[in-house]
Amino acid sequence: MRSVRWLGLLALYVGAQTVGLILADPFRSMGLASNSNPQSVTAPLAIIALIVIAPLGILYLARRKGGVAALRHLILVGIGGALYVTLFATFSVLPLGTYLPPPYAAELNLDWALVLAGSVSATLYLALLLEPQWWVVDLVGFLAAGALVAILGISFAILPAFILLIALLIYDAIAVYRTKHMISLADVVVDMKLPILLVMPDSAGYDYTAAPSLKEQRGQPVTERAALFMGLGDVVIPGTLVVSAFVWLPSVPGVLGVGANLVVAVAALLGSLVGYGFLMGLVLRGNPQAGLPLLNGGALLGYTTAYLLIFHSFTLGFTGAL
Repeated sequence: MRSVRWLGLLALYVGAQTVGLILADPFRSMGLASNSNPQSVTAPLAIIALIVIAPLGILYLARRKGGVAALRHLILVGIGGALYVTLFATFSVLPLGTYLPPPYAAELNLDWALVLAGSVSATLYLALLLEPQWWVVDLVGFLAAGALVAILGISFAILPAFILLIALLIYDAIAVYRTKHMISLADVVVDMKLPILLVMPDSAGYDYTAAPSLKEQRGQPVTERAALFMGLGDVVIPGTLVVSAFVWLPSVPGVLGVGANLVVAVAALLGSLVGYGFLMGLVLRGNPQAGLPLLNGGALLGYTTAYLLIFHSFTLGFTGAL
């Protein structure tokens, strides 16, 4: 299984972005965009600032006495709340309807989407709190990634999405290869067993709760390491452009009658998969790698190529944001 565990991460990567595409239109109709003006070129700045500042805050608190435990509980509460909101929005898309529970004279309506979202999010929160095995972490990470991809994609039009991807690919390269604080962050996250990293082990029986630290695993030969890891941001950020293309480009007939917006979105996804292939080649050599330079770069290249071929314009869809 060692030779194919990267395929497991690939399935999570493609699956989460596919979920994001499916949820994009329903989330948009429900008003779940994270800002009121998706066309604004300053719209990504808050997300960029959060991604830059949050790791520094986590690393600072993790070095304080009792900081790791406090951080873990704080982040778990945030994850539980975010899961409830996004799952409620997701279940609301389904034709679940409402139920009139007894006593009927009270005329109370029970929303099945609310019940399901509360039940699932509470169950996953408890699972992460009490027994954060690798498959629990991956399940929560997958659900969170799919929802985040949809929300960010509907929140940023094409030019803001380009700004987000370019800024974060530069930041990721600096944070991994120069300051190296992103490597330290990964060590802390693995110790806390949180779905900020996706985990793909060699076998289903892998005990993530008893796994050695990431620092210890880096000291082992690649062939002896029990699992591969991938940051959740490496899934979400390139997926933002995929969904943005689908939502904000014209849906005129493209290749074989398929909407041009979907064709360009799929091209962006395929471009990021080329970057994923190069990334895994580097990862399997044994050293930590910045994912976003290759993943974002591939998505940007795939988008640009498809847009030029289909729309025959060098505007790249930016004009709506100017």
